[in-house]
Amino acid sequence: MLKVGLTGGIGAGKSEVSRLLVECGAVLIDADRIAREVVAPGTPGLAAVVEAFGRDVLAEDGGLDRPKLGSIVFADPDRLAELNSIVHPLVGARSRRLEEAAAEDAVVVHDVPLLTENGLAPLYDLVVVVDASPETRLDRLVRLRGMTEQDARARMAAQATRDERLEIADVVIDNDVPLEELRRRVTRVWADLVRRAHAPRAASEE
Repeated sequence: MLKVGLTGGIGAGKSEVSRLLVECGAVLIDADRIAREVVAPGTPGLAAVVEAFGRDVLAEDGGLDRPKLGSIVFADPDRLAELNSIVHPLVGARSRRLEEAAAEDAVVVHDVPLLTENGLAPLYDLVVVVDASPETRLDRLVRLRGMTEQDARARMAAQATRDERLEIADVVIDNDVPLEELRRRVTRVWADLVRRAHAPRAASEE
């Protein structure tokens, strides 16, 4: 098994890269999806968030009001850290269970938006960073996700810097390119990941 940490700044196109890797055959463990599951209605995670941030962060249906919570934490690094301290241990525990269920020779890709910020690189055999210029990322957030420029810049600023992400990268996928070129780049990276996943096993059988 090869454990890959996949990360990138908001708007860099990490989700597209993870989708392409799944097409190639990767086992995807999506930290964002798991983070939503661990604070679903009725979970201990949601109860802990409400205790920390108050009932105002609940929507009418009893679920988490994500825009409301986001407006609080992205404007205050201390509050963001408090939220992360609740959610990240829960995400980590569920991720480990999913990883343990994967095949022995699988390439397991952990899609982790805040991998750099939380110092998680040592948990993986390899870190892949999806990179794009700040201008490209800002354009995607405003044009494709409908964010205001102010909100987009705030979310970008709340994350690690581009240099900090590149510093921990074993592989960088430049996504300042059209989709078809990105697909070709991901396919080349996938071939390398498969080779790495099988190499230790082949060596042990000699």
